[in-house]
Amino acid sequence: MSETTLIQDLQDLPEGFRHVSAVLGTLGHPHAPILLEVNARTAQEAADALGVQLGQIAKSVIFRRRADDVAVLVVTSGDRRVDEKKVAALAGPLGRADADFVKARTGFTIGGVSPVGHANAPVTLIDRELLRFDEIWAAAGHPKGVFRLSPAELQALTQAPVADVT
Repeated sequence: MSETTLIQDLQDLPEGFRHVSAVLGTLGHPHAPILLEVNARTAQEAADALGVQLGQIAKSVIFRRRADDVAVLVVTSGDRRVDEKKVAALAGPLGRADADFVKARTGFTIGGVSPVGHANAPVTLIDRELLRFDEIWAAAGHPKGVFRLSPAELQALTQAPVADVT
């Protein structure tokens, strides 16, 4: 494969996926994102495609903080449900984040929101339930894109606190 073909192949990849790949590379993350053959818009779809437990999927849930319209990102274990009251106690009163808000604040579409590489830095919280696993998988900027990491790497990449949010 020539260098020209490789560059063209990279340009054919989804923009969000390319962006997350570049961010992870800059941060020195050891695992490059991969594109699945199927959409993984839900944690269950991602777990099925990867052959891992549902809890190993680090799903991104976005809220809108009412006070300043900042995105609040909760990275939670795929087998848990976020408790909005617990998140609000940590981040302030929350509102609904629709698809347009998510895209405008993060740069990603729902189903592909990565924990890194956001257009605007969100307030980020990491679900302590992710610590049950040595290996987790997070979205990589596209509904088919994922990358492997550990909970400790997630914390290092995001500089976010671990909290009880479920």
